[in-house]
Amino acid sequence: MFASSFIALSKYLKIINYPSSLYYSTHRLCRDPLSPSSLSLLPPLIFRFTCSARFSSSWHPGTFMELVKKVCWRGIEAADSIAIRAEHESYSYKQLISSAWEISNLLCNSGLETVDGVRGRRHLGGARIGIVAKPSAEFVAGILATWFSGGVAVPLALSYPETELLHVMNDAEISMVLSTEDHQQLMQSVAAKCAAQFSLIPSVHRISSHESVHDHPQIEEIALDKGDDPALIIYTSGTTGKPKGAVHTHKSITAQVQTLAEAWEYTSTDQFLNWVEFMPKFSVRGVWQRWRESYPPNGSKADDAITVFTGVPTIYSRLIQGYEAMDPDQQAASASAARQLRLTMSGSSALPLPVMQEWEAITGHRLLERYGMTEFVMAISNPLRGVRKAGTVGKPFPGVQVKIAEDPNENDTTGVGELCIRSPSMFKEYWKLPSDIEILCGTKYFVCINLILMSQVTEDSFTDDGFFRTGDAGKIDEDGYYVILGRTSADIMKVGGYKLSALEIESALLEHPVVAECCVLGLPDKTYGEAVCAIIVPVEAAKRKQESSAISLEELCEWAKDKLAPYKLPTRLFLWESLPRNAMGKVNKKELKKVLADE
Repeated sequence: MFASSFIALSKYLKIINYPSSLYYSTHRLCRDPLSPSSLSLLPPLIFRFTCSARFSSSWHPGTFMELVKKVCWRGIEAADSIAIRAEHESYSYKQLISSAWEISNLLCNSGLETVDGVRGRRHLGGARIGIVAKPSAEFVAGILATWFSGGVAVPLALSYPETELLHVMNDAEISMVLSTEDHQQLMQSVAAKCAAQFSLIPSVHRISSHESVHDHPQIEEIALDKGDDPALIIYTSGTTGKPKGAVHTHKSITAQVQTLAEAWEYTSTDQFLNWVEFMPKFSVRGVWQRWRESYPPNGSKADDAITVFTGVPTIYSRLIQGYEAMDPDQQAASASAARQLRLTMSGSSALPLPVMQEWEAITGHRLLERYGMTEFVMAISNPLRGVRKAGTVGKPFPGVQVKIAEDPNENDTTGVGELCIRSPSMFKEYWKLPSDIEILCGTKYFVCINLILMSQVTEDSFTDDGFFRTGDAGKIDEDGYYVILGRTSADIMKVGGYKLSALEIESALLEHPVVAECCVLGLPDKTYGEAVCAIIVPVEAAKRKQESSAISLEELCEWAKDKLAPYKLPTRLFLWESLPRNAMGKVNKKELKKVLADE
């Protein structure tokens, strides 16, 4: 997994911002192993590769492939070091590299069609390789093998229904699917429908003590892709339309790895639970137990102690609930262990203040919130050392430029506008929707028009001066920290002339003791333009009562009147058993608006 690639990989693995079954059960990446956040596994792992080769943290490799090549040749002393752990097994760099070469041979001997139809020696020429596997050594080996071979990795989310898998497969024009046995039946069927080849990912095997990574003569043949060549295609969560493939290059991935390594002070001794050590699925009990094993009550520290943990707000809420259900002795041991972690981070969705406060009270850690998207991975963060302000995502990383683009058509003096980003880790383009196209002579008219319309998708995503339009509304507070107010298309409501943030209202309502989850959106209203609508999921104790008595609109507004201005109070209330979430753990408010507007 990779920062952009590794981070993108992390999204895939639901490690960093995914709310899927792994974390949610989480965003941005835990219901599923793939997603934005796929981008988070890569940084730690790539950084570990770097450290294993005894390189300085200020390295500036031309491409990740060059880095791997140096590790192969110069990292002899680190070849047997543990790279990742999964399902109670440990895997060394030697094992991963050897397995990656085995898979690379398989790919290069499959006769896959390349982008230009011309394939060089041991080079896939940009062919897209779909990879579907739970967080595992096999998944990592599959990604590395694709890059070794000059291919483009396309992680496929485990939570995708077949229709979404088919969309991604066809859109990316995947030539081959690599899968583990547990997904063989489904992926063979999907591959056949897309005319793609299928192959199982060989298990990462144990290597003879006499075998060396130098025993692979192909090392000299590694496809040293240019920095701007595509390395990874990560599909967006599709909350505002059909998922689009964000193309990340070797250069953008490398840039993200270096940025995160420096900003969060990663070292070769860091152990990332769910990053470098994979859990088969998220488990509240399992996480707390792993931390207690890392830091026993006797004051010692295990050799493989976890040092860094990241998740979405929902994960931390569940960990808090799990802690509260423990007996006093177990609580003491768990809190003591968690306090010894080096860093805990939150992302993918807004972190409710009560969750931040409860987590800090238990563990002593003030969660570090940061901001990223599939298109650029991470760009803004609260500081590792310094004030971490609740309700903000911090300040831009070094080298990242951020601006607030206010709507010139509105007379708004609040400083609220669309967040725009320019970063070294920015994606290259949306797959098959490039900003630059070549129209050949003789091309049919309707085809030309179609190409031009397609090209606008990437072009329209950037400002004239090269900033990416995130689609998120934001503002800067008095200390220069950025505050995310939500999606401009779904979280910004216009009520009676006021521009309101749904996230601000949600954050306030989540403080109510009866509210477990909350979703706020604007519904059409003839008088005020939009009406503030709140969907509440009551806590379990309230659910056991009659639904009508859990909480009423009047009771909720009476409680919230000291926290919200009158025009921000909900005028409609729905009590639901749960909130519908996508593979990234996000609520599709656009779809909810359509459903509720029809009722």
